[in-house]
This record gives sequence, C-alpha cells and structure tokens, in this order.
Amino acid sequence: MENNFKSFITVILMFCAINVSAQKTAYKSFSLSPKGDTLNAIDTKGMKQGKWVITVGELRGEPGYEEEGFYKNDKKDGTWRRYNTTGDILAIENYRFGGKDGQQEYFSFLGDLLRHEEWHAYNPDQPFDTIPIYGTGSNEIISFKIVRSQQYSVPHGEWKYYEPGGRQSKYEKYDRGLLLKDKQEDDIAAATATTKEVEDAPPGKPKVKTKEILEYEKKYSKKKRKKLERDGQTGL
Repeated sequence: MENNFKSFITVILMFCAINVSAQKTAYKSFSLSPKGDTLNAIDTKGMKQGKWVITVGELRGEPGYEEEGFYKNDKKDGTWRRYNTTGDILAIENYRFGGKDGQQEYFSFLGDLLRHEEWHAYNPDQPFDTIPIYGTGSNEIISFKIVRSQQYSVPHGEWKYYEPGGRQSKYEKYDRGLLLKDKQEDDIAAATATTKEVEDAPPGKPKVKTKEILEYEKKYSKKKRKKLERDGQTGL
C-alpha cells in the first residue's frame, strides 16, 4: 500500500515537471499563483497571453490599485476587474480587440455605482470600417464613409452618472462616438429663442405668434412647462 502511494506521488511530480517544462517552452516568462495557475505569461513572440494580475503602486498622490483579467495576443480581452489596495472593487470593464467594448461600471470606495458607460471597439483585423456622417446640429445620418480600420474604441450607447446613494445625476447617449442631442431639449430651445424674437419686436410692431410658437405651445401645455421650470427637468 505504501509503495503504491509513493508511486502515485512520483507520477504526480513527474506530470508537474513535464507541465512546467512545456510552459517554459511555450512562454518566454510567466509566474505561478499559489494554486499553481499560470499568470503574467509572455510568449516567445513577446506578447502577453492568458490571465494577468497587474499591481500599480501609489504615484503622485494617486492611490495604488490591482487589476486582473485576460490577454489575447497582447490585447486585453473579456472582463477585467480593478480593486483598491484593500480589495474593494473599483471598476468592471469589458474589452474586445484590445479596446473597451460593451458595458463598463465604476464604483466608489464604499461600493456605490458612480458611472455606467457603454463602448464599441473596432476590429483592427478588418481592413475597413463604415462610419456614419451626421448632419450639422442634428442626429440625422446623411451618408456613410468608408475609412481604413485601426484599433480604437468609441462611446456607443448609454452613459449614466450617479450621486452617492444611487440617485442618477446625468444621462448621455452616444452613437459611435457622437453625443446625441435630446430632441425635446432642442424643441424647447428653438421655441424659446423664437419667443424671445417676438417679445423683442420693435414698438408698434404686432407681436404675432409664429408657427413655431404655436406648435411649441400645443406640444408643451402651460401646466407641463411650469413643471419643467419648477423641477428643472428636460423630459416630460
């Protein structure tokens, strides 16, 4: 029985030695976690591969942090998490093609969500990308342009900002890097400007309500406008 146990241990040690030898052949450098997992590997071509744990020390008054995630051919890939020096989560980021892609979330040291971002990463392996061209001062796409591809990410989707306690303080929406304007805000601004032009008309000139003012007053009743002014809201 004892001999069988020794033989078993010998086989395990031989397997580990073969595995480590194979890793040394595949990677120029790497480290092992306490559990024996391969970390921070650099292959023979000098590219980062697999799981990485990166520690950044305090610098110029900025607190240090630690982040962990995966590299694929020297580019961040999948979900990455960032922690402060006491192990509290600071950020959850998602990567594709080496750039931010999809949902990103950032937290305070108390664990409160501070910011929600959405990004789109472009694939540098595709020779060309098609991007939209927007009209001046509007959200309308008037044409498309083909450009040579390169690795980059742009805001794409909803961005939400929060105050301590969870109250949303700001909202933005992007379309492939373009910050979209709120159409209702544009309508209110245009109608307000037109109203001012009529009110500033020279003495003796009749202050006739323009078509824009009539449409504005029809769309936003007096009661609703008072609510907007009172609450400081941009939406009804």
